[in-house]
Amino acid sequence: MKFGVLVFPGSNCDQDTYHVIAEMARQPVTCLWHDSPDLQGCDAILVPGGFAYGDYLRTGAIAHFSPVMQSVKKFATEGGPVLGICNGFQILCESGLLPGALLRNVGLKYICKQVNLRTETTNSPFTHKLKKGEVLRIPIGHMEGNYFCDAATLDKLRGEDRVAFRYSTPEGAITAEANPNGSLDNIAGILNAGRNVLGMMPHPDRSSEALLGSADGWKIFESLVETLAAAR
Repeated sequence: MKFGVLVFPGSNCDQDTYHVIAEMARQPVTCLWHDSPDLQGCDAILVPGGFAYGDYLRTGAIAHFSPVMQSVKKFATEGGPVLGICNGFQILCESGLLPGALLRNVGLKYICKQVNLRTETTNSPFTHKLKKGEVLRIPIGHMEGNYFCDAATLDKLRGEDRVAFRYSTPEGAITAEANPNGSLDNIAGILNAGRNVLGMMPHPDRSSEALLGSADGWKIFESLVETLAAAR
């Protein structure tokens, strides 16, 4: 199997994501430059955090026009697994691969801290190693992480079991106090209708080794690696 990590001008978590695949998963991985449509035969695409194109206009607004994202959209439409982290989640929403939008945090302040996520579904290539209700400790680092969608979309996300993670207390309670950015319904991550695209604001790439303060994020990458291995 082979992983591709997208790199845009302003990406700042591409090397973190690359490290998890190369050093933790011990799998082939390559960086994919934004200006090339060539996905180089990758079996999974990772869209990392950062500030693609400086977040001009709004987060992800320019990145979704890049040549590489045109190929990623085709790849995802054909069933290829795509994981968007933080700015990657924003780009996937702008690209139409995921519904909704990421607005500025309530309070209009950048937030960087550890948060707790409750696992809402195990029915995806990214979460099948988790248990429903399992709480993960994973950091966030964003200014525009406030997830929003219209009522019809929210009903669909809930009804189709497409909310992957919600911000919670350490015990797994979904409360307003546990919501760091004002996200609708405490949503921290969602899946597309095909369940092969996951976008999440927290950073599993920054929490895949114990020396970083938590290794809980590794379970998400481990799930994806096992999914690809089973498909070979």
